[in-house]
Amino acid sequence: MRLILLGPPGAGKGTQAQRLVEKHKIVQLSTGDMLRAAVAAETPVGLRAKSIMEAGQLVPDEVVVAIIADRIGQPDARRGFVLDGFPRTVPQAEALDELLAERGLKLDAVIELKVDEGILVKRIETRVAEMTARGEPLRKDDNAEVLKGRLAAYHAQTAPLAGYYDAKGMLRGVDGMAPIDDVTAAIDKLLSGAATLDELEPKAKAGTMWDTVSETVSGLVDKAAAFMASDNKPASPKAARKARKKAVAAKPAAATKPSRAKAVKSAKKAKKTRKVKKAKTVTKTVTKKTVKKSKAKKSAKSAAKTAKKGLKKTKSAAARRKGGRGKTKSRRRLTKAS
Repeated sequence: MRLILLGPPGAGKGTQAQRLVEKHKIVQLSTGDMLRAAVAAETPVGLRAKSIMEAGQLVPDEVVVAIIADRIGQPDARRGFVLDGFPRTVPQAEALDELLAERGLKLDAVIELKVDEGILVKRIETRVAEMTARGEPLRKDDNAEVLKGRLAAYHAQTAPLAGYYDAKGMLRGVDGMAPIDDVTAAIDKLLSGAATLDELEPKAKAGTMWDTVSETVSGLVDKAAAFMASDNKPASPKAARKARKKAVAAKPAAATKPSRAKAVKSAKKAKKTRKVKKAKTVTKTVTKKTVKKSKAKKSAKSAAKTAKKGLKKTKSAAARRKGGRGKTKSRRRLTKAS
């Protein structure tokens, strides 16, 4: 059995982890304990973690995952384990999934202890006041402000894990505000598969959404029963098919969402259309310029031809005038001779 316990600081994860260990004969894997054990054993991963911690830096995810990989490979972890304090982030959860998949293993459940954080803060404030009144020394974590800081860090980093495992269908919720023995019993029922949602989750208050849902479902059941008892059933399967077709045709177009494949296809088609339009525009522009150049060339040729014709005409006229003058002189000579 391989489990993960989720919940904010003070939710009672450590207590429930110990009870799971005793009942199912599995091991509790705490990242802090494993880091210290690896450093003490001077394993390659432990030595690497030691150098990082001595430098005052946070141990990276790959080192923590490597330590967990070493630990779950040990003989006492073959029956299973319960992880307390790991994973703390979604990337760590993804790395854990990859590690388990490589070894052909998988998680059996992720149990979230749901608590009222306001009550947790009040509890620690009361405990600090009582210990101070008795003159007992306080621990570093016996401080309401420290707890608030840890709760803020939990919400920022670890709380998203609930959504991650819920999406995988592995998350199970338990009322962590119940007495310790009741929480243990709820977890046992959950793991044995005998628990129902009402037994595991805190009951919804009257007048909430659950009441509305219950009333709606009851109303639908009554209507269905009344319909089945009435004579207003479809006359035949053919009539039923026609009714379904009409119902589909009556749906507004906005209600149907295009699939991703259709959207991609439409985008490609639009892109191709833009390219074709651009190519046509460029072709038209080039054609217009070519036509203009051709027209200009023709106009130039025509002007040159016209000029040439005009020059010929001018030369012919000049020649005719010159010829006329010669004839006039010859006539004058003949006249004088006579």
